[in-house]
Amino acid sequence: MTAATTVQAPPDHARTRAVPLTVVALYGAAGLLTAAGLGSTLWHGLAEPRVALAFGVLVAVGELARWGALPGEREPAPLAAAGALGYALLGENAGQETTHGVLQTVAVVLAATLAGAAPHVARGHGPTPDQLVRRVLTVGFAAVCFQPLYNSGELREHVGAGPGHALLLLLLLVLTALCDAVLAALMVRARTRHPFGPLLRDELRALLHIGSAVCATGAVIALGVAVAGLWALPVFCVPLLLTQLSFRRYAAVRATYAQTIASLARATEIAGYTRHGHARRVADLSRAVGRELGLSGPELTVLEYAALMHDIGQLSLVDPVPEGATAPLPVAEQRRIALLGGAVVRQTGVPAAVAMVVERQADPYREQPLPARIIRAVNAYDDLAGESASAGGPLGALERLRLGTGHDYQPEVVESLARVLSRGGPAAGGAG
Repeated sequence: MTAATTVQAPPDHARTRAVPLTVVALYGAAGLLTAAGLGSTLWHGLAEPRVALAFGVLVAVGELARWGALPGEREPAPLAAAGALGYALLGENAGQETTHGVLQTVAVVLAATLAGAAPHVARGHGPTPDQLVRRVLTVGFAAVCFQPLYNSGELREHVGAGPGHALLLLLLLVLTALCDAVLAALMVRARTRHPFGPLLRDELRALLHIGSAVCATGAVIALGVAVAGLWALPVFCVPLLLTQLSFRRYAAVRATYAQTIASLARATEIAGYTRHGHARRVADLSRAVGRELGLSGPELTVLEYAALMHDIGQLSLVDPVPEGATAPLPVAEQRRIALLGGAVVRQTGVPAAVAMVVERQADPYREQPLPARIIRAVNAYDDLAGESASAGGPLGALERLRLGTGHDYQPEVVESLARVLSRGGPAAGGAG
């Protein structure tokens, strides 16, 4: 395959229509489960209507509580998720056995989720289809693992109603959380073709935060209602609401921190040292290449911050580099700018790992950490792609990077960059 065919992105309409088979399969499974749940519930009616209504209201309120959720939150409605899991693992209500079963669990949870999310959907901030599919499949998984065995009496016979039952619920919640993490990673993998391993690691790492609170609350809800009845629902939901508020504040602080770094990165553009949008393009493309190469979430954050601030050393120059393009400069000058940039970054309070990447972006690539190798290649690509059309544009820029893999750029990074571009990755060179 030639370089020209390697970097040509498919037309927009082709990318829009091409739906990965994995996503189709997951949506199909969720659709079948939903149809079976709604059909069975409408045909046979609700078992224990008071219990179904109470948990339905809890899930709906949890969805309404997603007000203020920031973009990218893994679980913007933790109370709804905990209530759904609690209903899936509910075997008794104040000592009386429940018989709602798997299909009614799915129907009630989905109906309540849609009802609670309706105001957000009207404002364009509701749950995505992927989130709804994950909710249906994970709740269905938990219910399938628990309801048939409990209703048949086998769990009470072999496990009992004491600590063994509580441990079983915790085990099922862990398995359900793992199922949800796998589903989330599969969906991202199918849509982006990023490596599955790092995506799954990121999802599992997220479970240690709000995910653990959701699982714990789901188990406590099921156990509390089994002993105290439906009055236990509001009591056991308060801690999770407080936890959700704390995570929202923490996420808001992180978002403000990221905005501050982005503003600092624009200083070189405002001062006329670099082309408009250069730092943002390099950051977006570097993050995509880093994901392609298997970097985890924290590593991608360091990479993005370093890419945003990689040119900040140019503020120390007396004469600006023409169009801010450092790739054609002599190696000694590139290193001097990189060291100046690292010194500036260290004064901003950014983690030392970010400053280290900025400082080492001009070193020989064999001596660099992987984030610095990525920024080196992507920065050169954006500089070269922004040259005149007679210089070859994006195709010529990638070809020149390939010619420099002997000593300037790591071959694996350049080929990962080519794959990202071939899939219509972030625009470079000021082209978009």
